Amino acid sequence: MGNGASENEDDPNAYQLDREPDPSDSLRTFGAFVQAMREHAGYSRTEFGALVGYSKYTVESVEYGRRMPDRSFVEGADSATGNTGALKKAAKHLTRSDVGFAAWFRQWARLERIAVSLLTYECRVVPGLLQTEAYARAVFEGAVPVAPDDQLANFMAQRMERQRMLFERPTTPFDFIIEEHVFRRRFGTTEQMRELFDHVLELTALRNVTLQIVPLEGGLHSCLDGPLQLLETPKGQRLAYSEGQQNGRLISDPKEVSLLYRRYDTLRSQALNAKYSRGLLERLRGEL
Repeated sequence: MGNGASENEDDPNAYQLDREPDPSDSLRTFGAFVQAMREHAGYSRTEFGALVGYSKYTVESVEYGRRMPDRSFVEGADSATGNTGALKKAAKHLTRSDVGFAAWFRQWARLERIAVSLLTYECRVVPGLLQTEAYARAVFEGAVPVAPDDQLANFMAQRMERQRMLFERPTTPFDFIIEEHVFRRRFGTTEQMRELFDHVLELTALRNVTLQIVPLEGGLHSCLDGPLQLLETPKGQRLAYSEGQQNGRLISDPKEVSLLYRRYDTLRSQALNAKYSRGLLERLRGEL
């Protein structure tokens, strides 16, 4: 899906939430090309992975069209197969698929790409759009059932790719309201925690990104039913998305969406403003 919206892209019913999409044709074609070049050069996936700096599972995932290769992979693969430039040229024609997203989230992820505004309330974890690689990996590695290495690589690649929206769409407002306890929950090393705080502070310094933190002493509030995401499409339609254990729901009923917007707006008035939220985050970092 490109930056422009087709007629169906603004219609939440244009997508089937539970459909498992296949990798894009370009990913499959590129993957087959990588495999052919690798085999022609006489390398096993393990050997090829060592040359390009990735695991054999990542090589397999790219060859099967399940993963969008990053620049480092493409350059390494091109070097390992003779520096012909063919893989670099082929990579320019790749299009992204939704492989790596949970099935119930894919419809929302497509709508995110065309939204003119995005609002997020989170009370469980740092939102995916603000996560560091180390934080995202810790989240995925802690999931049950445990994901195999190639699937984990897909999840990581898709999450990091999704973050590019914050930079690529500088006129689209991204608002986040996050509970303070989310940032107090420790993971990994102290250095990884500092990296997370620095990353969030860097992203929320962008003019189109706003962070508000709900302080611990803020008490009970209007969004206690759980995390919430809201967006507006180019045609002015407002939609909502809520997620729980092993499920997610895209909400298009105008009355229900209106109620959720009112709840979000109420919570926004109760949360710390952007300046004080950043100050709190800086203090939490200093406490490490």
